[in-house]
Amino acid sequence: MIRLNVNGKRHEVDADPETPLLWVLRDRLGLTGTKYSCGIGECGACTVLVDGEAELSCSMPLKEAAGRSVTTIEGIEGLVGRALKQAWVEEDVPQCGFCQPGQVMTAAALLMKNPGPTDREVEAAMSGVLCRCGSYEEIRKAVRRASEEVRHGRG
Repeated sequence: MIRLNVNGKRHEVDADPETPLLWVLRDRLGLTGTKYSCGIGECGACTVLVDGEAELSCSMPLKEAAGRSVTTIEGIEGLVGRALKQAWVEEDVPQCGFCQPGQVMTAAALLMKNPGPTDREVEAAMSGVLCRCGSYEEIRKAVRRASEEVRHGRG
């Protein structure tokens, strides 16, 4: 049994320690907001937070997540979570929406570390999550808007 802390809840999972975290989240815990896309750690759609760091869940073996705090799109909350959700709506970011959980989780990791990133820092942080629809400008605007909300304690 492997013990996980996902979205603030403890879980014991009976699975091969080499199983990608993504499949445990989706298939064992029913948290389907984290998306499978490429399966090789290239697209970022499966990004979750592990101890506050953006991690690709398709590339992380379950054993590496054991005993650590995992946050999925379903569990993002607090000032950063609220600011990002609000900004995503206000900037009308999603088109197909498939990459959006990875985009939001990557942005959350950035804003938790740096609530006032420069445009260059936003672009660098977000560059690892691919958007098939090309919503990059809207994504950058939403991250900048959320950053303003976080810096001013709103959201």
